[in-house]
Amino acid sequence: MARKPDPARKQELLAQILDYLLDRSLATVSLRTLANALDVSTGTLVYQFGTRAEMVQEIVQAISSRQVDIQEKLAQNPGDLDAYFDGLYMSWDWTLQLRNRKLQRMEFEAAMVETLDRDSYTIIRTLYSTWLDDGITALLALGLSPSDAEIEARVLVNFIYGAQYDLVVNDNAEAATLAFNRVVARHRRHLEELIRESNEAD
Repeated sequence: MARKPDPARKQELLAQILDYLLDRSLATVSLRTLANALDVSTGTLVYQFGTRAEMVQEIVQAISSRQVDIQEKLAQNPGDLDAYFDGLYMSWDWTLQLRNRKLQRMEFEAAMVETLDRDSYTIIRTLYSTWLDDGITALLALGLSPSDAEIEARVLVNFIYGAQYDLVVNDNAEAATLAFNRVVARHRRHLEELIRESNEAD
């Protein structure tokens, strides 16, 4: 009976692969180049991950799963406006970290691959949907109507992705942060207005 891949060894290899790819493109990934870089055999990678396509899927999943801690933090204290905005600023500070900026670049690259093969790859779209659903849940807890919550969550998620794109492409953290702070301040004023209108309607 064939041995099953070791989950601990697989996670160790994934961490090493992500470190290796921080300054490289996902398009350069091959079993041979990674085996050479990690000083392991191609057989080890095939045993742990399967085909190249399956390995790339695992890499993209690992890239997207790094955000779980942020999502959990943002879900805390529902219905508290200050906690909601504290979470947004904390998320941006996390994005500014150099390693996370490099992983964000890989996430954008993976997203473009998904647009060319929507049936085979869904990880990044699922991640987007998760952020959108989390935003809607948080805004509903603040008192917005379902229609307003959906619109405002999409506006905010789209802006944050755009700000991250600015950060990755232009590598100007100061300018991107100024834009982020300006838009989030406007977002707060608009939410306060929507909450006030909702309370008055009640």
